[in-house]
Amino acid sequence: MPTPDDPFKQPRESGGMLTCPFQGKDIAMILRHRDVRAAAKDWQTFSSDAPFRVPIPSEEAVRSVRQLPIETDPPLHTALRKIVEPFFRRPRDSAVRTRIDRLIESLLDAALQSGEVEIVHDFALPLQSRALTYLLNLPESAAEAWIGWGVHVFREGDGEAKGAQLDAYIQTQLDRAEAEPGEDFFSALTQAEFDGRRLSRDEMTGFANLTFAGGRDTVINSVVGVLAYFGENPQAHEELREHPEQINSATEEFFRVLSPLTHIGRVCPQATGVHGSQVEAGERIALTWASANRDAEVFEAPDEVRLDRKPNPHVAFGFGAHNCLGAHHARAIIQSLLQTLSRKIARIEILEAVPKIETEERYQRHNGYETLKVSLLPIPSAPH
Repeated sequence: MPTPDDPFKQPRESGGMLTCPFQGKDIAMILRHRDVRAAAKDWQTFSSDAPFRVPIPSEEAVRSVRQLPIETDPPLHTALRKIVEPFFRRPRDSAVRTRIDRLIESLLDAALQSGEVEIVHDFALPLQSRALTYLLNLPESAAEAWIGWGVHVFREGDGEAKGAQLDAYIQTQLDRAEAEPGEDFFSALTQAEFDGRRLSRDEMTGFANLTFAGGRDTVINSVVGVLAYFGENPQAHEELREHPEQINSATEEFFRVLSPLTHIGRVCPQATGVHGSQVEAGERIALTWASANRDAEVFEAPDEVRLDRKPNPHVAFGFGAHNCLGAHHARAIIQSLLQTLSRKIARIEILEAVPKIETEERYQRHNGYETLKVSLLPIPSAPH
């Protein structure tokens, strides 16, 4: 089991299965890389057509709509995904990447001027929220409301109240977009056609709910994890400054070792055997990305962080038809962060670190920080 001072070690079993209780139900967790990838592609056996039950723990109590497109299977999933894909591809546009670069630079400059910064709430949360406005083609000022929702929309504070707050926000934005459509994400939902008709209000809400809840804590925890790692391993930071050609491989390695989404659920439409265990019809299994990304049969020295690791067939963004819609966005943020850190920051000194520990009955996992306060020292020649 991982310990609070060892964030890069994740739980693994010697076999291919771990059964863990969630919300009173034992869920079979598929662990090995090859098995996780095979199950992720086999949507007929391991289905995502399960409203509220794809996340683990499930979210019946905190939202009222099916998240789209994630809680559907092909071919419906493929058709629904096409409706919003143009927005999630925006980080591939050079103008959007430039805005992300400038945002990260401005946040780092502010941290340098103040002398120290709390990374989780004062750096990573504003970064994720403001960068999301670029993805959705909304004014950056829209992020101020989102920042107030915290690191996780549902799992911090009163989840039911926050779920209702998110739903009310979405309805307000959809009303605005229907009255005065523009070129933003909400307007696209109100104008989209699917199967010869306009989307229903529940379908629009399902797309928006996933957009705001699905890629939030994962991006934040990735940003925080990078800064924490360099604070603990200044030689790695120096290596990346000396070898900027490693930024893309370093980005993929951080996603592998951090695996910000531990696992995701699938429902078995029919009873099926999984590594000698029987999963009854209607019950769930978990595709355990974090374990698959530490499979020693696939990754040499899997608990080591190797910024130049190649090949790196990690599954931090999932695998198969349901591969994460926000992967381009997350990669753009971490690549830009690494580039800017390498160009402007000489050293990161950790002043305070309070790990966030996922604690379940049969495993613990360090996944992010409650608080990470650091001091940033500039490269002497770098402007700030």
